[in-house]
Amino acid sequence: MALHSIESAQALQDFIAASEFSIVCFSAQWCGPCKASHPQLVQLAQKFKNDYGDALLCTGIVYEDKLGDAIHNYGIRAFPTYVMFCEFGRKEVGRVQGVNFGAVQQLVDKSGLAGRSAWKEQPGHSLGGGGPTMSAQEARLARIAALEKKNPVTSPSENVADDLTKPTEDIKDVEMKGVEESPDSEEMNHTADPIPEDPTANLNQEALNELISSMGFPLIRAQKGLLYGGNTIEGAVEWLLAHQEEEGIDDPLHSNDATVVMSYKCNDCGKILSNMANLELHANKTGHSDFAESTDQITPLTEEQKRNKMLEIKDLLAAKRAERLEQERKDNIEREKQRRLMGQEISKTREQLEIEQRKREAYMKKKEKMDAKHERERIRAELEKDKLERLANKGKLKGKLGVDGYNPDAIQYDIGVEQVKEHDEVSSASPPKTIRKSTMKVDECIAKVSAYRAGGDGEKCLKVLLAYVKNVVESDDAKFRTINMENKVFKSRVKPFIGAKQLLLAVGFLPDERNEMLHLQADANPATLEETKQKLERAIANY
Repeated sequence: MALHSIESAQALQDFIAASEFSIVCFSAQWCGPCKASHPQLVQLAQKFKNDYGDALLCTGIVYEDKLGDAIHNYGIRAFPTYVMFCEFGRKEVGRVQGVNFGAVQQLVDKSGLAGRSAWKEQPGHSLGGGGPTMSAQEARLARIAALEKKNPVTSPSENVADDLTKPTEDIKDVEMKGVEESPDSEEMNHTADPIPEDPTANLNQEALNELISSMGFPLIRAQKGLLYGGNTIEGAVEWLLAHQEEEGIDDPLHSNDATVVMSYKCNDCGKILSNMANLELHANKTGHSDFAESTDQITPLTEEQKRNKMLEIKDLLAAKRAERLEQERKDNIEREKQRRLMGQEISKTREQLEIEQRKREAYMKKKEKMDAKHERERIRAELEKDKLERLANKGKLKGKLGVDGYNPDAIQYDIGVEQVKEHDEVSSASPPKTIRKSTMKVDECIAKVSAYRAGGDGEKCLKVLLAYVKNVVESDDAKFRTINMENKVFKSRVKPFIGAKQLLLAVGFLPDERNEMLHLQADANPATLEETKQKLERAIANY
């Protein structure tokens, strides 16, 4: 088998390492150009097999779905891509992207395989891609000499070089005459079916003249090259390089040879494509992958048809432009509606917030008025009670001994000596005035912190304050007598809440000069700290 099918990444590595030179076609199942050029790749692989043998140059094909992610190791960016390796896969000679078998042949020629090949040294062989190199004129002379040797031609000129000076039409007549007079041609004409029409009628005459006069190809080979090479010089040369060693290459044309690939047809949508470039563009644009060769020739447009086509394209562009402008206008209107709707929603939300704010302010004012009214009523009731008590006790008020000591409700008048002594004894037993103020301040701070109810923030703050006070009460360690106000816990759990820092100041902590640390003073009252700890514990329990 000339073209080897590779089924995995490991098989690809083994294939490259199996021969000194190898060519791998990286292809894809969905690629239209890959499918269209596959028969030519098979023919090229067969040619390489005949010229070099599988032991020296192997040709293989691998599809991207067989390799998977391993395809990235070879840097493949397009399909098909032909890569030539040498030194048993250790080195890359070069690569060709796209369907270009002429470039692949040139890559093989540059690799130095010609010196190792088993090609027959024959005149004009360099035009096939190997063997001794000769000029175009020498190749032409050699080909005409070989043709005259096989098919004798009666020519008035005895020197072949003189025939070269004749016009192209004369050369055609000489070669065709030789073909008609050859025995092989007569036998072929007897056994073949009659040709209903001339298979060379649609050939490109300029390309045919160029192949015969400038490149030195025989008439029949040039005609076959154009028939099977897409009716172009490049395609004809590629086909001739791939088939020049086949038997029957110089046999006359028959009716079944009239199949000229003039275009390509997409079997998915039926569109006719003039060349391989348009085929690749159509495949990439539509994703279609089923193509076939076609003998339909796309007739060039006349000047009037071109003008009409241009007018149609202009009208289509104008319609597209108008449609786009209309769509943009509709989109702008829709965006403006959305913007206005969003503005209305924002205005409603702002108005609602303002209403709620006014309601809160009105409620607070009303609450202040009610509190003031209740306070006035309480004071009036106290005054009335004092008045009645004075009337009942000859203008005197009875004293009350509370938890903070003797604390009369109002000013006492006409107090006797015994009562003054009794008052002094009770007052001496009560705590100092500063201690009472500190205790009252602690109660006030705890009440303020306990008022924070959202998310349990007040309870968290009370727990931190309890930890600070409890550490000082229960331990003599110096580290507990200092609080870092830059600490994350202090900033998040103590500093944001009103009354928290004031509580620490009330129990004996004072800030330093930079207001970064709180230090417990040496004269801090242990009783106040103990009492504060108990109050914090009760506040946490009652939270």
